Amino acid sequence: MNLIDRISRQFEDNMRTSLEALEMLAAPIAGAVELITASLLESGKVLVCGGSGSAGDARRFAAQLVNGFELERPSLAALALSADTSTLAPLAGDPDTSGLFARQIEAFGHPGDILLTLSASADSARIEGAIRAAHERDMRVIALTGADGGRIADCLGPDDIHICTPAERKARIQELHLLVLHCLCDGIDCLLLGVED
Repeated sequence: MNLIDRISRQFEDNMRTSLEALEMLAAPIAGAVELITASLLESGKVLVCGGSGSAGDARRFAAQLVNGFELERPSLAALALSADTSTLAPLAGDPDTSGLFARQIEAFGHPGDILLTLSASADSARIEGAIRAAHERDMRVIALTGADGGRIADCLGPDDIHICTPAERKARIQELHLLVLHCLCDGIDCLLLGVED
C-alpha cells in the first residue's frame, strides 16, 4: 500500500467533488445567506442541529455566528441544539429519537426564526422531527444533506432551502457541508457589514 497515493486520491476526490458541487450549490447557498441575514435583521435567531457526526459542525456554525467568523462584528443570535447535554440526556435513551431536537424547537423557536439542519445520511428521524417542529412554529428550514436528500428532502416545504451535496461518500458530504457553512458565515458577514469583495 502506498500511503502517499492514497492521500493524493483523497485530495483529488475532494477537489473534484467540490468543483462539481459549485455550480449546483451556489444559488441555494446564496439564498440561505439572504434568508438567515433577513431573519437576523428582524431580531430572529438561527437554531442549528446535526445528526450524529454532524452535531459538532452544528455547534461550530452556531459558535461562529455568535463569536464571529473572519471579520469583527457584533454577536449574532444562534443556538446549537446539540450543545445542551442536560436537555438531550432524558431523551437520548428513548427508542423514538424524533423528539430529540423537536422539544427544544418547541421551547425556543418563534415565527421568523431559521432552523438549519445537517445530516450526511439524509435519513435521520431526529432531523425529520426537528423540521416538522420548525414548520409548526412557522420557521423556515435550511437543510444540508447529501446523495439524493433522502427522507429529509421529503419533509421540506416549498419555502425551505435544500442544499444537497452531490456526493455519496459520507466523508465528501461532511467536507462539503463544512465548506457550505463557511460560505454561509462569510456571506452573512458580508451582507451585514456591507463588504464588497
